[in-house]
Amino acid sequence: MSDLFWLTDEQMERLQPFFPKTHGRARVRDPGCLIGRTKGGMNTKLHAIIDQSGRPLSFFMIAGQISNYTGAPALLDSLPAAQWMLGDHGYDADWFRNALKAKGIKPCIPGRKSREKPIKYDKRKYKRRNRIEIMFGKLKDWRRIATRYDRCPTVFFSAICLAATVIFWL
Repeated sequence: MSDLFWLTDEQMERLQPFFPKTHGRARVRDPGCLIGRTKGGMNTKLHAIIDQSGRPLSFFMIAGQISNYTGAPALLDSLPAAQWMLGDHGYDADWFRNALKAKGIKPCIPGRKSREKPIKYDKRKYKRRNRIEIMFGKLKDWRRIATRYDRCPTVFFSAICLAATVIFWL
């Protein structure tokens, strides 16, 4: 039996309005057109909010050279009602922790090494953060996402949303 997952014709028709439109130009593979520059070249960072089952609820993409907690304010508006927010070291900022507490969400974010006073967090709960890494791993099974060869950030982001819909929600 094949491991391939094919969409039905009805599912394809429902997704058709969300496919990127062509503009009559031939596609050119130009990795220099992706947003953001890092040490390794052009890059982007993808922030994701997932539920406790590991299914993505929302995504936010920023340039690769921008730090995580600079992009964190965009995530605050789309956070669902939750008891806990698990995040990595990049989200360690006092203002972010306070904003989460104001929304009634307990942060489970380890402190940065450069922090003068260590932050206490639930290490047992933090181990569940692997679910987001598993979600990103499943997304990267799609070659188009793993290689990031789309030159337009909007098309790349659309491919991510389409892949997440097919993998986790259909």
